[in-house]
Amino acid sequence: MFDFGTAALIITLLMGLVLLGVHVAVALGVTSLVGIYLVTGKMRIVEATISSTAAEALRDFTFAVIPLFMLMGEFIGRSGAITDIYVAINRGLKKIPARLAIATVLGNTVFSFVTGVSIASAAAFSRIAYPEMKAHNYDRGFSLGAIAGSSCLGMLIPPSVLMIVWGILTEQSIGRLFLAGVLPGILLASLFMLYIVVRALMKPELVGEGAAHVDHEAIRVENGFDSSTVDLPAGQVLVSMLGVFGIVGAVLGGIWFGLFTPTEGAGAGAALALALAVIKGMRWRTFIDAIYSVGKTAAPIMILLFAAALYSRTLAMTGVTSAIREYFVSSGLEPFAVLAIIILIWFILGMLIDSISIMLLTVPIVEPVAIAFGFDQLAFAIVGIIAIEAGLLTPPFGLLVYTVKAAINDEEVGVQRIFYASIPYWFVMLFAVLLIVMFPGIANWLPNLLM
Repeated sequence: MFDFGTAALIITLLMGLVLLGVHVAVALGVTSLVGIYLVTGKMRIVEATISSTAAEALRDFTFAVIPLFMLMGEFIGRSGAITDIYVAINRGLKKIPARLAIATVLGNTVFSFVTGVSIASAAAFSRIAYPEMKAHNYDRGFSLGAIAGSSCLGMLIPPSVLMIVWGILTEQSIGRLFLAGVLPGILLASLFMLYIVVRALMKPELVGEGAAHVDHEAIRVENGFDSSTVDLPAGQVLVSMLGVFGIVGAVLGGIWFGLFTPTEGAGAGAALALALAVIKGMRWRTFIDAIYSVGKTAAPIMILLFAAALYSRTLAMTGVTSAIREYFVSSGLEPFAVLAIIILIWFILGMLIDSISIMLLTVPIVEPVAIAFGFDQLAFAIVGIIAIEAGLLTPPFGLLVYTVKAAINDEEVGVQRIFYASIPYWFVMLFAVLLIVMFPGIANWLPNLLM
């Protein structure tokens, strides 16, 4: 039975804790405990709910998908294969305006197929692409905006961690979600490149046209880029490209065609990525660092997912989800007005907290509302992921912007300049959202065709 007072208390408590700076996992856990106790009035039931939720989480192999895919990305990233591919792409685009920025978008697209984490893409390409663009007199804001903006592809192109989290929260097929992200990811990358080319043609000085000669090699070395990689042996590039694309094709193809589950595919991908890294010369110390890095990132996510599972049960027990759904259904609002409200909430939250936390707080509530208004489940998931990730480019939180700033060796570029240069990419992402809302087939055509 829905009780307005209990629901209001739960929501107020959760928002209050988050705004006070309490970690989202703790806020979700405390709110859930209070909510279950208010509904049942018995600590015994609260304890039983916690233990059963924890046991189910430990038994669910789906949770292993996240660290295994992250491990795959770490091994490939540390192998140097992505740097090889970036250099090869750059070499092949010599006659195209703003080729280095376009190579950055394409390189981020490739890296997104192995990492699934936007922050990893931002950190990697800040070190790979920025020194090269700086050496060719690219405007520094324009360069860093391209890196930060295109890093958002990591959350959309499979195997995206956000898609895995969304699938767990909504009990959707992770394989279908992966497929749903392919065409939108290609669309978004294409729009990014179109913007870059148009800007380069309108303002050539942004991409170093007509600038004075500079010592390219000195600037590369100064910024931590190994200038010896600018001209790579063809065999080295071939090994990297065959390795990366072979791993991505084997893992995602196997999932999509039903040869193995996402968990099995993630395990196979991690093993194949390790083999590639060993072939590329990865040392034991690097292997240990990769394991440690994944552990530091994945462990908090696992705790968040456990807290989210408890939170979802609390919402169900208190009837909050059903009440909100019925409120919107009976409000008389048009479906697109409801969608606009949801997206606006995501944009606002994106300025304050990280993407996964936003998902955990909102998706269990808003997804049933969207389905009740007739929105396609897969298309809504992609719209939600893009809208939530756009928050990583907006101040004051802007995690991708701060990641880029932390990764570069350039005291002359401030955070404000990177935020300003990232604004066009935010608008491009908004445009992509509108396209998917108007044409949901962009998201659901491939899943319906192959699965």
